[in-house]
Amino acid sequence: MNQTGPIPTVSIYGIPFSKLTMKETVEVLRQAVLAKQPHQVITANPIMVMAALENPAMMKVMQSAEMIVPDGTGVVWAANYCGEPVAERVPGFELLHELLRVGENYRWGVYLLGSTPEVIQETAVRLQEQYPAIRIVGYRDGYFGPAEDEQVVASIREAAPDLLFVARGADTQEPWIHKYKDSLQVPVTMGVGGSFDVISGKTKRAPKLFQKLRLEWFYRLLREPSRAGRMLALPKFAVKVMRDKENVTKVR
Repeated sequence: MNQTGPIPTVSIYGIPFSKLTMKETVEVLRQAVLAKQPHQVITANPIMVMAALENPAMMKVMQSAEMIVPDGTGVVWAANYCGEPVAERVPGFELLHELLRVGENYRWGVYLLGSTPEVIQETAVRLQEQYPAIRIVGYRDGYFGPAEDEQVVASIREAAPDLLFVARGADTQEPWIHKYKDSLQVPVTMGVGGSFDVISGKTKRAPKLFQKLRLEWFYRLLREPSRAGRMLALPKFAVKVMRDKENVTKVR
């Protein structure tokens, strides 16, 4: 696929979700890297949609991203329920790996930012082993405050990666990327949530059965009951979509 025009999207409460398949998504981002065009990729789920509806600043961040992929099963369901289906779910964890597979053909440089010092170091080691033709041009943990932002940005810019994966807190990850996207000048920057924890072996991804049944969120809840409060956004999102069915995709 040669995606030269606008990415086809469906608006869910004003947030433009990509309708592309995983394969098409990877191709668009491959072209972005080759063209050296900064792209912020957001892998969004219903929790993020609900957060954006309650926080205008977060809504602005999401609406200004170059690509938002439907990471959450609830988003795929909502688009289909409202008659504007997306091609498929595009999980951020799998998108990360697909980009690295393609990147091996070009010896792309990769920078990893976020999580704890131990997790980020082990993630770098494991990804380099799994994708030997990739260049891990730098990594650092996510324990830094606003006063250190400029220093972090400068070190990333000096490393000149093709891909930047960021794993920070849910409330800071996307706004941080949005704020420094132009300064970073990285072709593809993507928030990856807890992916480094899984890659490093700190936590396990949901078993295949849970993935197949689209119940990864439930598996995480079983393992981390403390997420229960945040997970309440899921049924709230479903109820809101059913109530607003005629207008969900009309908001711009």
